[in-house]
Amino acid sequence: MDKRLAAFERLLNIMDELREKCPWDKKQTWETLRKLTIEETYELSDAIIKNEPKSIEEELGDLMLHMVFYSKIGEEKEVFNIETVLNKVCDKLIVRHPHIYGDVVADDEEQVKQNWEQIKLKEGKTSVLQGVPNSMAPMVKAQRIQEKVRQIGFDWDNKEQVMEKVMEELTELKEAEQQHNLEETEMELGDVFFALINYARFIDIDAEQALEKTNIKFIKRFQWMESYVKEHQLDMKQMNLAELDIIWNKAKMALKQHTIHN
Repeated sequence: MDKRLAAFERLLNIMDELREKCPWDKKQTWETLRKLTIEETYELSDAIIKNEPKSIEEELGDLMLHMVFYSKIGEEKEVFNIETVLNKVCDKLIVRHPHIYGDVVADDEEQVKQNWEQIKLKEGKTSVLQGVPNSMAPMVKAQRIQEKVRQIGFDWDNKEQVMEKVMEELTELKEAEQQHNLEETEMELGDVFFALINYARFIDIDAEQALEKTNIKFIKRFQWMESYVKEHQLDMKQMNLAELDIIWNKAKMALKQHTIHN
């Protein structure tokens, strides 16, 4: 037997046994698993950002377990099972890749994406944005919206135009803030974020990943500051911003040298 199939069969058999015998596994529902699946997805995201193959491998296993778990519950409810789940996604992949399984020509990635959106509309979707989940994280959601409308030609021609839009939105944000209109300021700030995410897309940078790397960098620098302050018996609360900024710059230099040496 193919080793891949054997490994998957082993997981299915373990899932059957756990569902039958384990008190915790027997109690789980789609609803109780949902938040755990989201947590596991974030853990996979962390592992990818850190570029840790072993952790990625482990987190993928956890997510695979969740997919099998959902399917097992579906089987018990007699609404679907792992076989129907897998066959449905296989059928979808074949239909949506006519350049592989049909006679459609797609010479580059953009053509593949355009074909994909057109096929989904033919499948009954009334909007190219219909497949964007409502509960998706706002930053990722903005990027997906922009990617999808691009497939039907609703997009800027170049990054310079997008940067002009960013500057325009910043001006409107400043004006709204000066008028002390909180609701309008909130809307304009959202427009700034949306425009910046759009610019990131134009220069082939994942906006969420860029922000997360900055979050990680900030945490490391601030924790270095905390250690420095403690080591020198200082009180961060009693220090002014100029004094803290000096230590912040020390942290930047120290961590930069550490990165170079490693």
